[in-house]
Amino acid sequence: MMTYPLAMASLLGQNVPRVDGPAKVTGRALYIDDYVVPGALHGATLRSHVARGRIRGIVKDPAFDWTGITVVTADQIPGDNVVALIEDDQPLLAKDVVRHMYEPVALVCGDDPVRVARALKALTLDIEPLSPVLTFDDALAARDVIWGRDNVMKRYLIEHRLERPIDALLAECEIVVEGRYAVHHQEQLYIEPQGMIAWWDDAGVHVTGSLQCPYYVHKAMKRAFALEGERVHVTQAVTGGGFGGKEEYPSIIAAHAALLSKVSGRPVRMVYGRAEDIEATTKRHPARVDIKTGCTKAGELVALSFDCVMDGGAYMTLTPVVLSRGILHAQGAYAWRHARVAGCAVATSTPPNGAFRGFGAPQTIWAIERHLDRVAEKLGMDPMALRKKNLLGIGKTTVTGQVLKESVGVHECVEKAEAASGYEAKRRAYAATGEVRLPGGARVRRGIGACVFMHGAGFTGSGERRLKGKVQVDLEAGGRLRVRTASTDIGQGTETVFRQIVADAAGVPFSEVDFEQPSTTHVPDSGPTVASRTIMVVGTIVGQAASDVAKRVNAARQAGESFAAAGDRLLASGPVHSLVQYEPPVAAEWNDDTYQGDAYPTYSWGCDIAEVEVDLDTFETKVLGFWAAQDVGKALHPVLCAGQVEGGTLQAIGWALYEAVVWKEGRIMNPRMTNYVIPTSKDAPPFSTILVEHPFSGSFTGAKGVGELPMDGGAPAIAAAVEQALGVTLDDLPLLPEQLYAAVAKAAR
Repeated sequence: MMTYPLAMASLLGQNVPRVDGPAKVTGRALYIDDYVVPGALHGATLRSHVARGRIRGIVKDPAFDWTGITVVTADQIPGDNVVALIEDDQPLLAKDVVRHMYEPVALVCGDDPVRVARALKALTLDIEPLSPVLTFDDALAARDVIWGRDNVMKRYLIEHRLERPIDALLAECEIVVEGRYAVHHQEQLYIEPQGMIAWWDDAGVHVTGSLQCPYYVHKAMKRAFALEGERVHVTQAVTGGGFGGKEEYPSIIAAHAALLSKVSGRPVRMVYGRAEDIEATTKRHPARVDIKTGCTKAGELVALSFDCVMDGGAYMTLTPVVLSRGILHAQGAYAWRHARVAGCAVATSTPPNGAFRGFGAPQTIWAIERHLDRVAEKLGMDPMALRKKNLLGIGKTTVTGQVLKESVGVHECVEKAEAASGYEAKRRAYAATGEVRLPGGARVRRGIGACVFMHGAGFTGSGERRLKGKVQVDLEAGGRLRVRTASTDIGQGTETVFRQIVADAAGVPFSEVDFEQPSTTHVPDSGPTVASRTIMVVGTIVGQAASDVAKRVNAARQAGESFAAAGDRLLASGPVHSLVQYEPPVAAEWNDDTYQGDAYPTYSWGCDIAEVEVDLDTFETKVLGFWAAQDVGKALHPVLCAGQVEGGTLQAIGWALYEAVVWKEGRIMNPRMTNYVIPTSKDAPPFSTILVEHPFSGSFTGAKGVGELPMDGGAPAIAAAVEQALGVTLDDLPLLPEQLYAAVAKAAR
């Protein structure tokens, strides 16, 4: 056997051209609404018009010409009428009751979308209204029980070194601080709305659409149509963003399109309009958090009592997992001697909430970071000084008992963000500066604020061990390598970075690597595209599989023979591929019952600093600068990595300053991009993005998760800056001008 060195310098850390870029910027990329499917019908959804009620019937208008129109209801679902996920509580189509304002009750399709829209109006949904449950307090009071026995979907409790009850430990502390913090819904507002095309043939059912997790849809379709797995074919089309919003919801629209196709006998296209997408699909869970902490007069954190309630909406979806992730980040980036962390998710009569970038962590990190500012205020310390005094580090222990052994870059993140922003000098200067008159006449005040945070990378606890995610790398003619994975590219650059990993591991040119379109017919189940796991976890087995194939080719190479020629000789004897299953680090231990042990394989870390200017007449906030120093392990493609940091941060700024879902009796009053306001490019501040690299040994490349981390720190950093500018306490999101005006008016009374 001959051995060969890698043919080229490492591609990891290089800004190679993004492979999907040219097609997207020239318009050649086909999104689901671009697909031309001969004979396809247009599908639409009849939804509830009340927040809660009993269905008495559906009445067809006899004056309407129903020729060529197909109408289906729950009775025509051949399998189980459930959205297969964690709990079988959500029907694909409501049959007897409706539990939120936009619940689907029937489906309609036809040749002409205009006639389909008229057919929807010709259907009268007869519902007896019932009293809805619309607030945390109403849900917890359980006067109307809408879920289970008491409206509680899930509870968790983490206890850390509690020799005595937490209240007794708090009572012994020199300084005790209490606070309540709240966050609101957030809409994912991906560029491309939800959409799916479905058809049937001798092979079974086919669905192609805008989605994150092909095997989630595959699982749901098997249940809905009582089919064996090999008769369900789920394929991802080019996807215009997801942010979690295309994690679980595509199962619903896929099943709806497939049901209409089955009954009508024709392919069916369902693509939501923007208003329907905002109204009916999942959003970030609102949360309310009560915190009581104790510390020494010198600022050493001692005891933490943390109680979080999340609003799950009408059905469970992924709420237990979101709540779990939330409470696992409740301690923030800090060491506590003692802690009690409790989480509770309740049901309300609103559309189900679900996955969203950060997956529960932005809610709890908002609370603990705001609380740290309250503690610093009580102590008379600079908030950053308090944070630095209590940071986690190598050898320290989290509230689940996990000892941090490596890859903790939080101190470097803080140092670099402070230095780049000039935090200390600006903090002192703004504390001494009053109102400033701008050249145009506007009266403003300025402030600067900081947030320190971490985010677990990969699935929680034993999740990866249960999941057994797999990828395959194939050798193809001419020495090319093909990656087969269910991890999708939804805009973050997965296709490009996976090619980098394969090329680097196999020692072949970047241009010699192909990426198979994610389809359950052609790729193994790599697990969902979530949890900041794609590059760290799936990328690890992508690299291992590529390395395995390359070793076999190189072992067969003869003197002077090229990789391609040796590969072709191997292929003449049969297929050559490597199918690899992820094996978590052996040392990781986790107890799902006690929530003790290694909650994550590793953590990414960050320090965000925001500088703002608040108009004292309009109370509009302008972000003058944003410094984000984030430890990503290894930046495989620095431009794409920085893009994740800046995009996620802007989404966090939007959550803090612009976005608000307006509700009235369970109905969304602003379901359009004209009245649900998100930041535009003109609102984006000058970003200073600092990529800190503390490689993780459990990752093939050293990379850690970066997808969710940037969502965690932006809102608390903005709030701290606005708080310094206005001199008022801001514990609830959003920070809209009217909220800031109210806070200032309240403080003045």
